[in-house]
Amino acid sequence: MEYAVSNIATQDLDVDSLVVCLHKDASNLAGAVPEATQATIKALVEAGDFTGKKQQVLTLFSPEGLKVKRLILIGTGVDENTPLNIVAFTKLATEVQKAVANTGSQSAAWFIDNLQVEGQDKTWHVREASRTLADAQYRYTHYKSKPAPAPKVNNWQIISHADKNRAALALKEGVAVAKGMALTKDLANCPPNDCFPEILAEQALALAEEYPALKVKIITEEEAFDMGMGAFCAVAQGSENEGRIIIFEYGDMKASPAALVGKGITFDTGGISLKPGAGMDEMKYDMGGAASVFGTIKALCELNAPVNVVGLVVAAENMPDGSATRPGDIVTTLSGQTVEILNTDAEGRLVLCDGLTYVQQEYSPSVVVDIATLTGACVIALGAHAHGVMANDAELAHALLEAGDNTGDRGWPLPLWDDYQQQLDSPFADIANIGGREAGTITAACFLSRFTKEARWAHLDIAGTAWVSGGMKKAATGRPVPLLTRFVLDGAGQ
Repeated sequence: MEYAVSNIATQDLDVDSLVVCLHKDASNLAGAVPEATQATIKALVEAGDFTGKKQQVLTLFSPEGLKVKRLILIGTGVDENTPLNIVAFTKLATEVQKAVANTGSQSAAWFIDNLQVEGQDKTWHVREASRTLADAQYRYTHYKSKPAPAPKVNNWQIISHADKNRAALALKEGVAVAKGMALTKDLANCPPNDCFPEILAEQALALAEEYPALKVKIITEEEAFDMGMGAFCAVAQGSENEGRIIIFEYGDMKASPAALVGKGITFDTGGISLKPGAGMDEMKYDMGGAASVFGTIKALCELNAPVNVVGLVVAAENMPDGSATRPGDIVTTLSGQTVEILNTDAEGRLVLCDGLTYVQQEYSPSVVVDIATLTGACVIALGAHAHGVMANDAELAHALLEAGDNTGDRGWPLPLWDDYQQQLDSPFADIANIGGREAGTITAACFLSRFTKEARWAHLDIAGTAWVSGGMKKAATGRPVPLLTRFVLDGAGQ
């Protein structure tokens, strides 16, 4: 697939399909197409055939005044001079790709200069249009013996009068983030019999082969045990598939890199605290945080970004065999703190706490952000729309929220008050791994905060956003790669 940005006049375009998005009554038509084509569209509006209502699609074949085979009109649903919000724009871009994919087009163009997004300039339009178009092309058909035909479009042009050099960089960034999202989706969608910790380690090494600027280190489960990672090993020891800790090094590791730490539970049965069987197949997505670290690193490599980032993935399978950890067991973490395991289905925080300690000890990062499908409570609180954001530093939290707002990959802040810490008290160890039913998302973050007291740290709970649940719609989303990439490129809250 090829993507390009140009400021060519639409009447000079020679593509199979041109898309123009129009407000109600085509109020933003001027300048989008030549006068002869405008007259045709105005006649359709007067006849009531096109109103510009949201998601309305009307295709004109061999339109007067244009060389293109098809002119596809898509309604935005907003009134004249009303800017779209960021999420509405990205949803509109998905509709643009879908409308063209439903034709036999091999080449297409989208005129975006007649659209406004509140608070954003033309360069932003190019970046997010290219990202969303590229992301909407994604298909996961690896295990289909007869996969559905892929869209025939192999060339997209974005028509914009944004500054030429800035627009080219924006296009590159948008496509790079989409490639990172595709890797995240591939890893998360992969079935757990073909995606376990050792396979993730192999994928990381393959990524380093692809990008010479990237270095990868692997810590085996045995090595982790010898290092004192008792919490990580407590989770990994119940599976025949050994755990792995994967470390990506991109940039100068002596320059206080930003650290991204991803939860990589490649399958979560709940362990001895076994989950209900219904829907357990979706627990292959419990490595969504790890997959997003992979995707963000790929996006940065694609951009050859001048940043310093260490990505750490704590990968394990949570299985209930004879060597699995039991409720009531007490383990010693890499930090030296002891944990009473009251529920083996609260395993994500156990692998993360050792990963968080390790990355601080080895790299002295400027900021630490962990990303995890951590709690069902976050799904109840925020649904599938926003990541839960908790941090011990207000500026860091703001930087993450701002990056999410800028990309439409939004988060929402939750408190991290000391009042919640007492729910984690244990009579036998320094800390319990669960804090009861109340405020489950917050107490999970409070647990992690015990291991990040010396760091500027934030936690993203992506349990509701990493995948779409249920039936034929079941699929990884690629989130929060857009947020994380933007966060790093903007300076990672530094």
